[in-house]
Parts: sequence; structure tokens; C-alpha cells
Amino acid sequence: MKRTVIIYGLVAGAVVSAFMTITMIISAKDDTVDTGPLPMVIGYLGMLIAFTFIFVAIKSYRDKQNNGIIGFGKAFGMGLLIALIASTLYVVTWAIVYRNFLPDYMDKYCAAMIEQAKASLSGAALEKKITEINKAKEMYATPAGFILFTFAEILPVGILVSLIAALVLKSKKLKVAVA
Repeated sequence: MKRTVIIYGLVAGAVVSAFMTITMIISAKDDTVDTGPLPMVIGYLGMLIAFTFIFVAIKSYRDKQNNGIIGFGKAFGMGLLIALIASTLYVVTWAIVYRNFLPDYMDKYCAAMIEQAKASLSGAALEKKITEINKAKEMYATPAGFILFTFAEILPVGILVSLIAALVLKSKKLKVAVA
């Protein structure tokens, strides 16, 4: 099981990291950051594509190494470990991309978010939103904040996919072929 989890976690991590890198570099061009729905849709689509490897890993382990049997707990645990490995690679990749290629990304992103807020809010509501954006920016500038925010983007998706995969793929009884 350990080998299966590591291999599929690394593959899922490579896929989601590639999606994220391409999306971030495309969306952060020139002096602006695209805060529209397209980069977010592509990013979450990449996460879902990567996390399909959770299904593949659990099914492969169940059918090929465990005689067609896997309980919910073991399947969910496998999924969580794969999601954690993939999410960790995602965080490391984003740290490399952010620090080396897009060091001003958060400044651009926050400026774009403030401009969006100005278009829809005014007065105290606008000031409150600007304060929230600036606080988030300050937290993101710390190593712990950076890691937590980045894990918060991807890990919940991995947990959800792990839960669904475990529910769908669990089996308690040995499947016997009838001749």
C-alpha cells in the first residue's frame, strides 16, 4: 500500500503542480493578475484531474493487491495520504514559482481585488474589504501564512475526493467469480 500511495501521490502532485504553474504564469502577465473565473476554473479542474489518481490508486490496490477487498477506513486513509503528498508538492511548487518567477504576484492580486471591491462597494464596506485584503496579504507574507493559505486551496478538494472515492470503492466481501 505504501508504494501505491507514494507513486500515485507523486503523479497527482506533478499533474496539479503543472496545471498550477501554467495557470499562474498565464494569469499573471504584465502588470496585472487575471482575477476572473477562468484561472480559478482551470486551477480547480487541474486539481480534480490530478485527484482522479486517488480513485485509480484505491481501485488498483483493492483489485490487484488486496483480493478485491478494501474497507472505507483504509480507502479513505489511502486517499488522504495521496492528497497530502500531492498537496505538499503543490505547495512546494508554488513556493518555487512564487519566489523565483512571480514575486510580486500577491501585490498585483490584492490590487486587482481592491479595484473589484471599489467597483461594487463604497464607504465603510469598502474600507472593511480593503482592510481584510491587506490583512490577508500580510499573513501571506509570512512562511506559515503562505503554507496555510496554499494548503487551504488544494487540500479540501483532496479530502472531498478521498471521501467520495472511499465511499464508491469500499468493499467488504471477496468477489468470487461464478463459473
